[in-house]
Amino acid sequence: MKLRPLGDRVIVKPVAEEEVTKSGIILPDTIDKERPEQGEVISVGPGRLLDNGTRAPMSVKIGDKVVFKKYSPDEVKIEDQEYLVISESDIMAVVE
Repeated sequence: MKLRPLGDRVIVKPVAEEEVTKSGIILPDTIDKERPEQGEVISVGPGRLLDNGTRAPMSVKIGDKVVFKKYSPDEVKIEDQEYLVISESDIMAVVE
């Protein structure tokens, strides 16, 4: 099954970052941690419809690593995989 976002929405696969202490110990990702604020764009909508009937171009593309607002995405689970649906305006930056 594929997700196709509408309008200016973006489908993001969350990227969980491992936390490393100063002494080099890797702390595993646990269930009680907050949702990650980074992810990889896997699908992009056609863009926001403007008043004149044209579409605004999207500023992110498939494969981009993005940083987004912590509580803005909606979670969707498809075939045991979690995805986040985010409005383009809630994406703060592209990680290069």
